[in-house]
Amino acid sequence: MAYSQPFPLAAPQGKGAQLPTFGPDLAVRLICPECRDPNPNIVEQFGSGDLVCGNCGLVLGDRIVDTRSEWRTFANDEGDDPSRVGAASDPLMEGMEQLDTVISFRDGGSGIARELQRAASRSQNSRSERNIMTAFRDIGSWCDQFSLPKTISDIAKQLYKRSDEEKLLRGKPLEAVIAACIFIACRQAHVPRTFREICDLTHVSKKILGQCYKALEQAFNLTPGASAAHSSNNPATGPENLLVRYCNHLDLPPNVQSICSDIIIAARKHGIADGRSPVSIAGGAIYFTCYLLGKNKSPRDISAVAGVSEGTIRLVYRLYYADKEKLVKQEWIDDGRAVLGRLPIESTR
Repeated sequence: MAYSQPFPLAAPQGKGAQLPTFGPDLAVRLICPECRDPNPNIVEQFGSGDLVCGNCGLVLGDRIVDTRSEWRTFANDEGDDPSRVGAASDPLMEGMEQLDTVISFRDGGSGIARELQRAASRSQNSRSERNIMTAFRDIGSWCDQFSLPKTISDIAKQLYKRSDEEKLLRGKPLEAVIAACIFIACRQAHVPRTFREICDLTHVSKKILGQCYKALEQAFNLTPGASAAHSSNNPATGPENLLVRYCNHLDLPPNVQSICSDIIIAARKHGIADGRSPVSIAGGAIYFTCYLLGKNKSPRDISAVAGVSEGTIRLVYRLYYADKEKLVKQEWIDDGRAVLGRLPIESTR
């Protein structure tokens, strides 16, 4: 066990000097009982919680408490040390108070605490700051429900904060503004979601969502993508990017997705089904590819996943069927994966 080493106290010098007396050193210094080095090398290993002698390796103590900061900080350059003051700061809430102090109501029935709490709540945050914090909380909650990564949540929060600072959508419902920010964030992060999916998540009408999106699109100089004509030509929001989720929900093998993507690209090259929405093209292409490869799926199943009507899926299928020779590669037929005879003839009714 480590112990403190006593040192002699100062004694008078010259004639009649007495022998030096010893007393405890108030500046306690730990010394290893094995090597008894007067200049000990005691190492604190916070990873294992041990106090170890650096010379002989003897464990002098265990379960030591790590008193260091939770993360590195440069207090001299950045102000106060935030290492033990709440959670990590959020850069999106810069300039706003991120720590809350709540005054309890329990004051023995005098009513003073209630008045103090009302005064504190009025002085803590302005109305705009409370709206931003509420919007950030809703964005995080909806992104979690939609299984969207944190990247999209951060982008949506940045878009909302910018729109709130510039007063771009004054008078629009908060839910509609948040829905438009999430929709734009999904497109910018190359994780596209359709209008219908965003509307089902946020319970915002498609009309209001489209108005908010158009306003943000013009204000932020975004690439046009709301209309079907532009979406089909935008690689970030094209129908081939929707195939991954649709094929997974339909429990289709991976080769269906790859061939279906090639068919969509070939159809775009030849101008087949131009002007159709990406969701309609994706649903019709999956229906066409499934029959081509012998993995039959009914239009009802595809309609439930893609969110479009069965008639729309059949319409896109008929457009693909009319030019099937341009869409199906010869190598698929040669290796037996694709058989044109499997494609059914859809009636025009």
